[in-house]
Amino acid sequence: MPLAEHLRELRNRLLKSVVAIIVVTVVALIYYKQIAEFLTGPVIDSVGCKKGEGIGGEHTQPCAQITANGLLAPFTIMLKVGLMTGVVVSSPIWLYQLWAFLAPGLHSHEKKYALGFVAAGVPLFLAGAWLAYAVLPTTAGALVGLTPEDWDNLFPADEFFDIVTRMVIVFGLAFELPLLLVLLNFGGVITGRRMLGWWRGMVVGITVFAAIATPTGDPLTMSLLAAPIVVLYFGATGICLFNDRRRRRANPDAGLSDDEASDLDLTPAAIGEIEPVSPSRGDDPEDPGPTRRNGYDDIT
Repeated sequence: MPLAEHLRELRNRLLKSVVAIIVVTVVALIYYKQIAEFLTGPVIDSVGCKKGEGIGGEHTQPCAQITANGLLAPFTIMLKVGLMTGVVVSSPIWLYQLWAFLAPGLHSHEKKYALGFVAAGVPLFLAGAWLAYAVLPTTAGALVGLTPEDWDNLFPADEFFDIVTRMVIVFGLAFELPLLLVLLNFGGVITGRRMLGWWRGMVVGITVFAAIATPTGDPLTMSLLAAPIVVLYFGATGICLFNDRRRRRANPDAGLSDDEASDLDLTPAAIGEIEPVSPSRGDDPEDPGPTRRNGYDDIT
């Protein structure tokens, strides 16, 4: 396919992805209030100020209220919630469009693997997004608990949804790490044995990443993110070890290094009947021999 056709194909795939996101976003805008209540409900139940507490009232423990600051804030928050919902809910569609654009350049067995990666990537991303939603009450409780007794907490809704969006994206992409490692193993870049040797550094790196990615950095919230990724990492290592063993069985020379010679089969084999050799030109009396022109024969 020429470059112009590739660009047209990319344009069509991007257009389908954008249309899918827009359609889901429009539906999300219709049900914006229900989605906003769904996202903020656990936080309000965890740290929300009850009636008679918070602003203008007395409270015995720190609590918070979610507010929309400014005249245009409800409208911009509605767009932000709708777009975030559109990107997350339509992820199976735009991930499939990405696979469909790359599939023509793959072999038949690579297409099967790529489709499996897409089928596994969507549930992993959604699982990370759900985990981010599940730890929001714990995160909010840890942050609000730092408030002095005489202070009141106001959560600007736009900042709150920014935190939710960041956590959803970060948690979702973090859950794609094992899938990326399996992809590199199937491509022959890394081996399962090497991944197994990295486990100490990976556990420390995942823990540090979880401490940076979570807004609070407290041990509970950090563990809620780090523990599933560590489990997924060891699961991916097991898959890579199994794939390496399968590859060695299919290819006896797969375990050799680049400068190591493979074993040769030197077992003698039967030659069979010998075919008669045709006489060369010049040996046949009826053949006058090579024709010479300007002192040169045919071969020259």
